[in-house]
Amino acid sequence: MNESRDQEEKDVQAATQPKLEPETQGRLEDLFRKHHRRVFRAAYRITGNPMDAEDALQTVFMRLLRREESPTLSDDPTAYLHRAAVNAALDIVRSRRSNRAEALEEVESTLADSSGLGQERQVESREIKEEVRKALARLNPKMAEVFALRYFEGYGNNEIARMLGTSRSTIGVMLHRARHSLRTEVRVLQGDAS
Repeated sequence: MNESRDQEEKDVQAATQPKLEPETQGRLEDLFRKHHRRVFRAAYRITGNPMDAEDALQTVFMRLLRREESPTLSDDPTAYLHRAAVNAALDIVRSRRSNRAEALEEVESTLADSSGLGQERQVESREIKEEVRKALARLNPKMAEVFALRYFEGYGNNEIARMLGTSRSTIGVMLHRARHSLRTEVRVLQGDAS
């Protein structure tokens, strides 16, 4: 009986896993080892939740694994994987359907240097950050990506332009529009529609 279950499990795994050549599999494993922490951190800064960041990490590498042909990551796999992490994290933030309450401990570490703030200011800061995440999820996907790369990941406009294959001025315009939209939306969420 156990032998048939073992065989059934092997058959299911074989049917659901893509057939990769050893060279491709080795490259993907190498990419994962080199970049998984960076992908997780990028996703975590956007989602503010370790479980969501882990889901984004898994999504990024599963997408690479499921490709029919060998993944081509251009000359800079770091930039590609970073963008993929940002996009996967934004997808997760967009897909959140409910306003679930998060434990104080889960969110506290997402605040940059919140230790000097009083408890009331820390709570206020977390609330504002969550409102920004919600508003970011409603932005145009490309604007959200540019905003996240600039303000969550710390890339400069030139670097973002190079990553996205566009001009620095286009990035500047997109950032301006994203900031304006986010300001407006956060004011509405806070009940200050003036």
